Amino acid sequence: MKYRVLKKQHNSKKCIVCGMENNLGLKASFYEIENNEVVAIFKSLEEHQSYPGRLHGGIASAILDETIGRAIMIKDPNMWGVTIELNLKYKKPVPLNEELKVVGRIIKDTRRVFEGTGEILLSNGEVAVTAQGKYFKMPVDKITDSEFQEDEWKIIASSKDPKEIDI
Repeated sequence: MKYRVLKKQHNSKKCIVCGMENNLGLKASFYEIENNEVVAIFKSLEEHQSYPGRLHGGIASAILDETIGRAIMIKDPNMWGVTIELNLKYKKPVPLNEELKVVGRIIKDTRRVFEGTGEILLSNGEVAVTAQGKYFKMPVDKITDSEFQEDEWKIIASSKDPKEIDI
């Protein structure tokens, strides 16, 4: 099903998942879509390998963690999800060097904590990995110094940014 992209989220400089200046990172782009989910789009590198031709499970965990954790930004762009717990189920191998999508959403939201689920989708639409996590809500100034938002955290627009995402 196709969903309209409402907003692109920020990227950082050096994050292993979203850092655009991290040569070994995923350089994932994150989009808020009309059904209140976040979709990450990324392409892994050979350096993200576990078994030959397969994405390392730890990298799969990292992209799912960040995607679910970013879902809180739909409600409050200044709030971040800081991981308390993350559980994954690996269902199918995730190939390298292929553009993939990760979907994340909130399933429970309280004053200080939220819970979410997500999945890595293969190019054919099959679910490869699922995750469920619990996160503290924290503003960025409680996590890192205040210069982060000015120096390290920007929306990087591209002509390749989708207007719709099929999931």
